[in-house]
Amino acid sequence: MKSLLFCMLGLAMTACAPRKAGNVNNGSDELAMLVGTYTDGNSKGIYTFRFNQETGLATSLSSIEVLNPSYLIPSEDGRFVYAVSEMNDATAALNAFSFDKETGKLSLLNRQPTMGADPCYVATNGKEVLTANYSGGSMSIFPLKKNGSLEPVDTLFEGSTGGPDAERQATPHVHCTVFSPDEKYIFATDFSADRILRFVIHPKSIIPHPSAEAIDVDPNSGPRHLTFSPNGKYAYLISELSGNITAFSYLDGKLEKIQTIAADTLRARGSADIHLSPDGKYLYASNRLKGDGLAIFEVNPETGMLAKVGYQLTGIHPRNFIITPNGKYLLAACRDSHVIQVFQRDPVTGLLSDTHQDISIDKPVCIQFVK
Repeated sequence: MKSLLFCMLGLAMTACAPRKAGNVNNGSDELAMLVGTYTDGNSKGIYTFRFNQETGLATSLSSIEVLNPSYLIPSEDGRFVYAVSEMNDATAALNAFSFDKETGKLSLLNRQPTMGADPCYVATNGKEVLTANYSGGSMSIFPLKKNGSLEPVDTLFEGSTGGPDAERQATPHVHCTVFSPDEKYIFATDFSADRILRFVIHPKSIIPHPSAEAIDVDPNSGPRHLTFSPNGKYAYLISELSGNITAFSYLDGKLEKIQTIAADTLRARGSADIHLSPDGKYLYASNRLKGDGLAIFEVNPETGMLAKVGYQLTGIHPRNFIITPNGKYLLAACRDSHVIQVFQRDPVTGLLSDTHQDISIDKPVCIQFVK
C-alpha cells in the first residue's frame, strides 16, 4: 500500500412493477439505471434497470449482492461502477465493478477498505475515486488502475468539529466530495465544522491548497451536498441541519456566497440532496423527517440566485433523487416507502407531477443513469 497521509484540517416495487428484460436498447431514449440500497432489510445490494426517458417506464435487468451500497457512481464511459459499502466498522469499503450497460450485469473487480467508517458519497474524475466517510469524518482518495480497479487508499484527509449541535456535530463528519467543473479542485463538506474544505489537484497528488482557507457557512448548518451549475459559474449547497440552500458564485476555486434561502421551512433538520435540471433553469432539494418532499426553485440565469416556485410531496425519506439527461423526469428514492417515485417535470414551470409509474425496491437510497 502506498503511504497513508493523515492530514488534520484544523483550518478555520408498487403501482408499476418492473418487467424482466434482456438487453438495453441502444436508442437515445434508453438509459441503464443503477440503484443502491441499504441491505438491512430485504434488499441484497445494487439493482440495475433499463429506464426509458421518454415514457418514464423502468424494466428490471440484474442485481448483485453488496453490503449497504448507499452511494455509487459510474465512470464517464459507463464501463465501471464504484459503490461504497456503508459500514460502521473496519469492513467499510469501496467496491469497483465492471458494468455491461446492455445487460445491466455488474462484475466485482475488487474492493478496498476506506479507512473511515460509514462511507456515504463517491466521486471520480477517471484517475482517482473519492469517498466521503461520514462517521470516520474523513475523505479517502483511491488511485485507479487502467482496468478500472482500485489501488489501496493513498491519502486520507480528516475533517473537524466546531458546530454548536452537541449531538450531531460532536464528532467530525464529511458528507460529500466533488470535483470542481474546471477539474482543478476538490470540495468536501465538513458537516460538523459548518464549512466547505477546498483541495487543489496537483499532477501527482491532492493536497490542501497552501493559501486557501475553508469556506465557512452559517453556524448550526451541517453542510451536506454540493452541486455546480451546468455552466460552472455557480455552486449550490444544501445543509442538513438548517435546511438552507447557500448559493455561491464560482471562479477558479473561489466560492463567493451570494444568497441563503430555506428549502426546509419546517425545521426538521433532515435536508438531504440537491440537483439542478440539465438546462440549469431549476434547482431541486429534498427534505426528510417532516413534510418529506422536494423544494423547487427557479434559477436567475444572470445572477444565479434562487426563487422558490413550489414544493412536491414524496414518499417517506427521499434521501436521493436524480433527473433524466433529457430533463423530462425526476426520480426520487424514498427509502422508508421502499419505492422510487417517477415524477414528470414541466420544463417551463419546473413543477412536478406524479406519473404513478413507481419502481418497487427495498430501501432505495441512490440512483444513477448510464447513457
